[in-house]
Amino acid sequence: MGPLAGLRVLEFEAIGPGPFAGMMLADMGADVLRIDRTEDAGLGLGSTRAHDVMLRGRRSVTLDLKTPGGVQAALQLAARADALIEGFRPGVMERLGLGPEVLLAHQPRLVYGRITGWGQTGPLAAQAGHDINYIALAGVLGAIGRAGQAPVPPLNLVGDFGGGGMLLAFGIACGVIEARSSGRGQVIDAAMVDGAGLLATMFAGLRADGLWRDDRGGNLLDSGAPWYDSYETLDGRYVAIGAIEPKFYAALIERLGLDPVTLPPQHDRARWPALRACFAQAFRGRTREAWCAVFDGSDACFAPVLSPAEAAAHPHLQARASHVAIDGLEQPAPAPLFSRTPGAVRSPPPERGAQGRAALADWGFDATAIEGLMALGLGLRD
Repeated sequence: MGPLAGLRVLEFEAIGPGPFAGMMLADMGADVLRIDRTEDAGLGLGSTRAHDVMLRGRRSVTLDLKTPGGVQAALQLAARADALIEGFRPGVMERLGLGPEVLLAHQPRLVYGRITGWGQTGPLAAQAGHDINYIALAGVLGAIGRAGQAPVPPLNLVGDFGGGGMLLAFGIACGVIEARSSGRGQVIDAAMVDGAGLLATMFAGLRADGLWRDDRGGNLLDSGAPWYDSYETLDGRYVAIGAIEPKFYAALIERLGLDPVTLPPQHDRARWPALRACFAQAFRGRTREAWCAVFDGSDACFAPVLSPAEAAAHPHLQARASHVAIDGLEQPAPAPLFSRTPGAVRSPPPERGAQGRAALADWGFDATAIEGLMALGLGLRD
């Protein structure tokens, strides 16, 4: 059933990091019930509901939270939840009558998880934004890219998902553990700008030691070092190398067929352009798959740069069951792996209101109570 089996989470419909946090908790066995809007408000990126894989493993009810009945129904659901996820702008839940003070009065052990870009407090708290804005202000975006070129957005992985949804899921898990000993819930203020900065913690120490420059593309891990970068191959594809340590670097030089005596020293920054040119010329001499064969079994820190479809078919990821097909849709499997209580994708994304009646029954609502919730405007499809 997963390590979080028995945990009840109430998730209010939102985009990006909120659903990602809900997915992580559901993957690990939590019973996540979504309060969806009564109709699609166009919050996503245009994908169909059935293909919105971040909604997997949930059940759904629908409510109009702008009505008194919808608020009353939400209060009744929250009273039986261990944790809550909401991703509105600061103050929205309070204006609806569903703020932390109200809900914690109904359920003192509730862990109230809030995910925003700028956080619940601060001068920018009420301002709109997206992943790229949050990681820009956090000092992360400016470090990603090549020298002399504009910063490159790392998809929306650092703000929305790594610094946002994952941080919220971690915060909720921490809050639930604490509530089980104290008997008291609390509010989790997960801000993507904070989480993005947290992901870059290592670089604070490197800068303090003079080992990291703020000039983009001139450092060890940002494409500055020629032995930590990607290179084009003969067939127009790419491979990635990360041979930082001397023994791994030596293995790289050997497999490339280069003579170390003729090469610039590994850490001579002034001669990095010349070393990069040697690597680039060598890699252009064979196809990506040919290089995979050359580096097979080596410690040169080599990997082919794969597309998502290629990654799902790679023997290593297949051996680890790193992808799973749900209703024919290939997607990343739950992670991390547990030896005794593994996570699992229990169901595909639910349509609005789907499986809601069964969820309510599991949450302790009898038939009369469910009819009462429906009278307040709660929608069910089953």
